[in-house]
Amino acid sequence: MSLRRYFRLKKIRKSNEIGFSMDVQDENHPLEKDLQQKLLQIQNELGHSSDIIIRTFQSHRDSNAHVAVVYMEGLADKERINDFIAQSLLVDVPFSATLPLDTDTKSLFDFFKDRALSVGDIRIHNNWNSMVNSILSGDLIVLVDGFSNCIIANLRSSKERSIMPPETEINIRGPKDSFTESIATNISLIRRHLKTPNLWLESMNIGTVSNTEVAIMYLQNVAEEHLVEEVKGRLKDIHIDAILESGYIEDLVKDDILSPFPTVYNTERPDVVVGNLLEGRIAVLVDGTPNTLILPTTFSQFFKAAEDYYQRFDFTTFMRAIRYLSFFIVILVPSIYIAVTAYHHEMIPTLLAINLLAQREGVPFPVAIEALLMEIAFEIMREAGTRMPRAVGQAVSIVGAVVLGQAAVEAGIVTAMMVIIVSLTGISSFALPGYTLTNAARLIRFPLMLAASTLGFYGIIIAMIILVAHLTSLKSFGTPYMSPFSPFDLKGQKDTIWRAPLKSEITRPQTSHSQPISESHANEDTSSSNNQRTHRKE
Repeated sequence: MSLRRYFRLKKIRKSNEIGFSMDVQDENHPLEKDLQQKLLQIQNELGHSSDIIIRTFQSHRDSNAHVAVVYMEGLADKERINDFIAQSLLVDVPFSATLPLDTDTKSLFDFFKDRALSVGDIRIHNNWNSMVNSILSGDLIVLVDGFSNCIIANLRSSKERSIMPPETEINIRGPKDSFTESIATNISLIRRHLKTPNLWLESMNIGTVSNTEVAIMYLQNVAEEHLVEEVKGRLKDIHIDAILESGYIEDLVKDDILSPFPTVYNTERPDVVVGNLLEGRIAVLVDGTPNTLILPTTFSQFFKAAEDYYQRFDFTTFMRAIRYLSFFIVILVPSIYIAVTAYHHEMIPTLLAINLLAQREGVPFPVAIEALLMEIAFEIMREAGTRMPRAVGQAVSIVGAVVLGQAAVEAGIVTAMMVIIVSLTGISSFALPGYTLTNAARLIRFPLMLAASTLGFYGIIIAMIILVAHLTSLKSFGTPYMSPFSPFDLKGQKDTIWRAPLKSEITRPQTSHSQPISESHANEDTSSSNNQRTHRKE
């Protein structure tokens, strides 16, 4: 763990302790045996909320034998509660007739646990925090008078958004499913692709207030153990009030928080997660968000699309070259135009120079101010198109760009060439599959424009040297960010800028800390093993 990240987590933990020192009490104690006392404590703990449902049942033979069920309305499934709990307790299993008159409390509790409740997922707890967290998660709690333990039945409501095609990672060929806000659904989508017992899942709750469920998935025989332990250790070090989206986790576990480049990859596609799991990486799923994190991450990973592995290798290589070219267009073209126009006129062909001078004849601003104004105007239109209602956002952004650009040229505020440069830069930014890298490129081009307006090409060269040095210094969970370019790995080059045919990809990349398949797994079906080794998707 880097020193900067250590002090940042220490600061978060300290502020968290200050904020909750007077509000949160230690409620990690066993439950009371008296049923009425337990129900009163639950109501007091939850502020007598109106959505807390408490139902009490009484034995026909022994009026002192009371049983209560507690659940949260809206989080628990009412229909399943009526079918499995009320039906079991009141109709199907007349427990008062099956138990002897002199039955004790433990026998009554065991009867409900083993025979009365027709629910698959049942847990037994005697901890107050566990019971309250289960109620707030949508579970149903069964309390028996005179017994300190409680029965927790998983009857959570299954209302969720249906599986839809991905919105940000569009593909023409390949699966059309994407993750939803339900972590259980997301886990099932991954397991549908990887039907192997080596796909391990570990869950934990993060957030003092939210208690958000966070799960890590990895292939036990592929991912390195020290990488798994490092991920689990960083997740356990998080002390924060709430985790509302996977971006919280991403910001708290990444190595260099000051770098504009993303060192954690996120995706909403199950096939992308599966491909990275097969390469030895780890997936972090967060309940309540469709974005899944992938660790560790390399720079070349943001130029790979899931569709690359469904197309021919030659066409994929061509498209990847286009994406790398688009990245350099985004960060360099405005700076190069400023440097050439302001400092290096001799590099412009004569006819083009005459045309540019004619365009700039009535423009009142220097080329650097002109470029800055146009780039900011484009970013404003881009953000407005994103935040506006979907029905009008796209139309308004397109019409606004055309009208604003044409009006600015006719008014003599900017030149037509500058409109072309800004438009090319904006279009190129949409060619990158990794949206977070696109955001980094959009930020980097402004310092490069400043360097170009100050020192021309010398400023651009100095800025690029600093940028490359920064990229080579980054690491993602111990993996060099620029691998396999730096340090150079010849074997790893067959899936970076160009993609080799799938028949030649018989080994996993070394940059992802992957391990070979274990001998116990070698006896599995040969076709399934070959598919896992070669058909990788990122």
